[in-house]
Amino acid sequence: MSKLIMVFDQGTTSSRAVLFNRAGEVVAIAQKELNLIYPQPGWVEQDPSEIWATQMGVAGEVIQRGDAKPADILGIGITNQRETTILWDRNTGKPFMNAINWQCRRSANICEELKELGWEDRIKEKTGLLPDAYFSATKIAWAFRQNPKLKQKAEKGDLCFGTVDSWLMWNLTKGKKHITDETNASRTMLYNIHKRQWDKDLLHLFDLPESILPEVVPSLGVMAETDAGYFGGQALPIAGVAGDQQAALFGQVCFEQGEAKNTYGTGCFMLMNTGEHPVNSNKGLLSTIAWSDDTSVNYALEGSIFNAGTVVQWMRDELKMISNAAESELLAQSVSDTNGVYFVPAFTGLGAPLWDMYARGMIIGLTRDTKTAHIVRAGLEAIAYQTKDVLELMEEEAGIRLKSLRTDGGASSNDFLMQFQADVLNRKVLRSTIQETTALGAAYMAGIALGFWKNKEEIKKLWKHDKEFNPMLKEKERDKLIRGWNKAVKRSLRWEIEE
Repeated sequence: MSKLIMVFDQGTTSSRAVLFNRAGEVVAIAQKELNLIYPQPGWVEQDPSEIWATQMGVAGEVIQRGDAKPADILGIGITNQRETTILWDRNTGKPFMNAINWQCRRSANICEELKELGWEDRIKEKTGLLPDAYFSATKIAWAFRQNPKLKQKAEKGDLCFGTVDSWLMWNLTKGKKHITDETNASRTMLYNIHKRQWDKDLLHLFDLPESILPEVVPSLGVMAETDAGYFGGQALPIAGVAGDQQAALFGQVCFEQGEAKNTYGTGCFMLMNTGEHPVNSNKGLLSTIAWSDDTSVNYALEGSIFNAGTVVQWMRDELKMISNAAESELLAQSVSDTNGVYFVPAFTGLGAPLWDMYARGMIIGLTRDTKTAHIVRAGLEAIAYQTKDVLELMEEEAGIRLKSLRTDGGASSNDFLMQFQADVLNRKVLRSTIQETTALGAAYMAGIALGFWKNKEEIKKLWKHDKEFNPMLKEKERDKLIRGWNKAVKRSLRWEIEE
């Protein structure tokens, strides 16, 4: 029997490939950084050809690093940055334009139109989402408005739309499969999460022909085979696909209703398993499909924070305050507090629970004795404050109080951040031993579908945490810090709106 699962982990800032064994351990990993393109303020793009080329490059590299052969690989799981929108020619497979990244705010005005037309509640009711430039539907609508020729091609059946998973599977099968899984479909603002199908009312609202959409398949199950030419004559089954945050929820084995995880990546994403029924949020959280198989579906409540790891990247690359991410922890610990400084990282607006597309980043509370270390510490603390805001709202709307929070993602390796997170939450924080939780979730999905693991119970036993962080902050101090944070956030709201 083949002994490895390979995962394509296609993220915002890099393409990665990871090999996992039956113990759920990383055998090998390969990574290649990706370029982000900023044509104008608030706009973010990527080159779809670069996404594909880097992903295949690391796939070949990881097989070599793992001292493996294609014959050793039982199958492939895919996990991906969500909402990023790619439009390509059905006949040639070539992209018509750069991918519009999930962070891009160019379609904010279309969202305002939807609200003015009274569609906000109906969109939420059907999709579990809010009208925001974050999601794919308004990005496609924007592209069609800007370029009527794209619309004409779509109406002739010559245009394909897909999120990154669709783009990868189209290329892996050399155009034989135009598919997406339910988790990714549920992030487009075109998918009815109750009926579990593309919504004709929404397609009509956005004036999009259904022919551009991929076929929707369950997250767990053999859905395609790669072209044999890519892996030395071996056609590998693609058997597990999920958007990155749903994959991380699965990788953290949050299989029971009320279990939650937070991933600290480019953005920060908290998901709580709500079981077989979606929870309708009235205060800015999203309902989404967590995963599905041939017989069942699980839903999740999600809070999306747009800027987390980007805070550290910005301090490193633009302000030159640190030379690497690890240095942020040392600097933060070199001072006892932020000296009254708060950092609101609304570079691309604010996500949950405020959903303000017009908020902008702000550092406030500066005095003559403010040091670099104070600003760096404030940047890290901002990640934890945003997470606290989402978790408390999630508990309120789901009617569940969490005893602990499971964490993963690059920034979770920062002990200062994890301790401060426990302090402001006043909850235990458990950091997963395996940081590749997103990739691991896709591996588990593919592995269960292929019989590599028997079931969820088997993989539940594999989960371990490497460190536990317990709250140490006094209540009075916690309340004071949170009041300051709330005051700072209010100052950043609707900054881009002209008086």
